[in-house]
Amino acid sequence: MPYIARDSDGKIIAASPMPLDDASEAVAADAPELLAFVESITGGASELAISDMKLIRAIEDIVDLLISKNIISITDLPNAVQDKLLQRHSLRHSLNALTLISEDDQGII
Repeated sequence: MPYIARDSDGKIIAASPMPLDDASEAVAADAPELLAFVESITGGASELAISDMKLIRAIEDIVDLLISKNIISITDLPNAVQDKLLQRHSLRHSLNALTLISEDDQGII
């Protein structure tokens, strides 16, 4: 949960992932006031970063589809791209293996 500091008018002037002396008011991460503050600082860069991540995943899925349909081979790609794709596949596999709760467990680990 993020923590914020306010000015004398009640406007958010700082945010922190942990409580600090001047930022001790806890707010929800999706609080509209906090999101507006972050956007004012980043100029919307956070939305662009989220969009970039979604696009990267879409491109990765397209490459996987082309490989699975034998349209291209992973070895057709530059070595740096091969390394990145293999690293992402490995990371995704590791994260999927860490799933501790399933619907069958009814919330019990």
